[in-house]
Amino acid sequence: MSYSISGKTAIVTGAANGVGLAIARHFVAQGANVVLADRDESKLKSEVATLSGADEHAIFFAGDLTERLCIANLLSATVDAYDRVDILVNATRSCITSDPLDDHSDAVEKALQNNLLASLKLSQVVSKRMIVQAEGADTRAQAIGSIINLSSIAARRTQPELMAYSIASAALDQMTRSMAVAYANYGIRVNGVALGSVMSANLKEQMQANDDYREKILRQTPMGRIGASSEAAEAVQFLASNAAAFMTGQIITIDGGRTALDPVSVPAH
Repeated sequence: MSYSISGKTAIVTGAANGVGLAIARHFVAQGANVVLADRDESKLKSEVATLSGADEHAIFFAGDLTERLCIANLLSATVDAYDRVDILVNATRSCITSDPLDDHSDAVEKALQNNLLASLKLSQVVSKRMIVQAEGADTRAQAIGSIINLSSIAARRTQPELMAYSIASAALDQMTRSMAVAYANYGIRVNGVALGSVMSANLKEQMQANDDYREKILRQTPMGRIGASSEAAEAVQFLASNAAAFMTGQIITIDGGRTALDPVSVPAH
């Protein structure tokens, strides 16, 4: 079974930096047409200019994807450039820290808006386009589209200061499973990738701010290293390709074994 995504058209959000950018770069290198979407127009413009073959295979779209009009414009820009959309990668992740006892904090609302609702609304709009462009196809015999949501192992771990992010990540995982079942009859596969111990823009910032942060992560990661963003990109390519044609509603974890550890050192009997 082929892992090829050559000739496919993909929208990748959160593509101005970190894992989202790594996915966009990898997809372009694999021959896909890619629309890099994010808020940072100057960063997007700079990155697209450096991509090999970007004159044919990559464009950027800058805007706030929490707004419905912006989502509609993103889809229009994609269709205008490449006539269709085959793959959506919701890679925007906003890691918000807060005090769970602060009843004036809007961290949960912000986390849900940025990590869940933006992905939900974009997925709904893009999936409708996938269905329209595949009219007449036998959706039982072949997939007509693939949606991949980037989540976090925070959905399964308890860190009080990351309560908002954990809630949003858990909700995104459930959205992935629910959409997978709802869209299956249309030939659209929906899967997720839960990241942990993978080099992202946020992780890089935290390690720069705290000299001990890297060592703490390595001590809690059985494989003893931090994963490269390119490794996440390769997993996303697998889910987007025909090699995963019978996979939907699944959350693949990429964390070097971190969630396999029991953080409690006292034996349970």
